[in-house]
Amino acid sequence: MDFENARFNMIEQQIRPWDVLDAKVLDLLFHVKREDFVEPDKRALAFVDTELPLSNGGVMLQPKQEARLVQDLMLKPDDKVLEIGTGSGYVTALLAKLAGHVHSIEMDPAMLEKAARHLKQADIRNVTLLGGNGVEGAPEASPFDAIFVGGSLPRIPEALKQQLAIGGRMVAVIGDLPVMSALLIERDSETAYHQTTLFETCVARLSGYNEPERFRF
Repeated sequence: MDFENARFNMIEQQIRPWDVLDAKVLDLLFHVKREDFVEPDKRALAFVDTELPLSNGGVMLQPKQEARLVQDLMLKPDDKVLEIGTGSGYVTALLAKLAGHVHSIEMDPAMLEKAARHLKQADIRNVTLLGGNGVEGAPEASPFDAIFVGGSLPRIPEALKQQLAIGGRMVAVIGDLPVMSALLIERDSETAYHQTTLFETCVARLSGYNEPERFRF
């Protein structure tokens, strides 16, 4: 398979049309090899416009969703970032290339080991991998300039909002099927936040999130 041609087509046909126009992000997509972060038997599918299954039952987001959320987080070179849901480590790598340091939380130990191997292979060193349920964040390492939530949630966890620095940003997909919205949450002061709806989409639930019991008649 011609990976470079497939990568070019992914960027030009899927990602640019989704308003991913930041030159830094587009250049990064050419250099961070997505096929090295998928399951070995899925390498030929690394550039397809769909979620890809991971070995633990989780999924990688669609390439256009990953790219748009990374872009809209507006990272700066000295930012300290928290990622919720390491997965295969691909988005971790994108965040690490744009920011100063990334703390990434994954609840599956086997997946965390896999992500560590992928990041080492890509020579990415400014990442701290943490085991645990990311919905609570990493208060011991907070505050963070940016938070990336790698799966959908029914609502924004208060714990994550509290771990944003003043002026910090968080991207997360919030809602329930069939209606979800990608949101940008910005912290203006100790008590004030505001949010912007970036786009409508549907993505898989964050791995490890336990849905509350719903009342049934």
